[in-house]
Amino acid sequence: METSKLKWEIPIIIPSYEPDEKLIGLLKQLKEAGFKNIVVVDDGSGAEYMHFFEEAERIYGCSVLHHAVNQGKGRALKTAFNYCLGHFGGLPGAVTADSDGQHSPECILLCAEALLAHPGSLILGCRCFEGEDVPARSEFGNKCTRVVMKYLTGITVSDTQTGLRGISSLFMKQLLKVKGERFEFETNMLLETKTKKIPIVEVPIRTIYLEENKTSHFNPVRDSVKIYLIFGKFLFSSLSSSVVDLALFTLFCFLLRDRRWGSITYVMAATAFARILSALYNYLLNLKVVFQSESPVKSSLPRYVLLAVVQMSLSAVIVGYLCTVFKGAEVLVKIPVDVLLFFLSFLIQREFVYR
Repeated sequence: METSKLKWEIPIIIPSYEPDEKLIGLLKQLKEAGFKNIVVVDDGSGAEYMHFFEEAERIYGCSVLHHAVNQGKGRALKTAFNYCLGHFGGLPGAVTADSDGQHSPECILLCAEALLAHPGSLILGCRCFEGEDVPARSEFGNKCTRVVMKYLTGITVSDTQTGLRGISSLFMKQLLKVKGERFEFETNMLLETKTKKIPIVEVPIRTIYLEENKTSHFNPVRDSVKIYLIFGKFLFSSLSSSVVDLALFTLFCFLLRDRRWGSITYVMAATAFARILSALYNYLLNLKVVFQSESPVKSSLPRYVLLAVVQMSLSAVIVGYLCTVFKGAEVLVKIPVDVLLFFLSFLIQREFVYR
């Protein structure tokens, strides 16, 4: 099928919870524009909203899927993905849009065209967050999440909260297994692009906010918790490694003390054994839990060892130099240096060690 015709066949997925007339207005515009396959998910809105979904099905020919109770946007999207994969399996993917009128048919069409032009990518319809019309909550939420996501995950996107996305059939199938039932699923989707090495293509769209975006259920802190959790797990990994190192050092000192070794010798041996084992613990924890990397051990372990040696050397050199400037302040100097190296280590492990 020609691209000019295929774009109108791409399913448009619209999850909806307790909709109003804006949903009907959007459906009317989409049909008038020429979109043929529209999938609406009623996420447990209740009987008082049923007439909207009946109208969507009866008048606008939409495929309407129902949840008996509210399960969240993430689950609604997965329900639609599963439906589309079963009913439109031959198509390249689908486009998701919000039901509150923030996404115009023109912008939805742009994402459908981008999906056809970049079949292996995740398409994001990105809004501009500059101007007096942008609600403060949306501007702050996006900027906050954008900065945190870039640092903690290495993913750079201009609109982390956009619900207008073009998703390939293959990625939809993979997303069915991704955790997240509510708005956090959209964040998890972005994180999954890094795991699956899926490129992100941004499509600039018109920014539309109705009633100061009051109908949005998105909470930038609550729904981005998985992003913050990455660094939390890294912090736990580092702190627990220190505890393991100290515990092993104590154990080896106890085991080696009575073997007629010199005091310096057994302490050095205990330090070395404890550091090697605690480092191995830290490496495996970061590999499997923190960064959830699929990098083979034979490549990531040497990089980890190299980083550890370089980090230790840098700490010694920088602290040693600063101690010549700030005499007698070894501890006060070492703390900020090691904190800085800790954050730097996170970035290097994310981008180099476990890539």
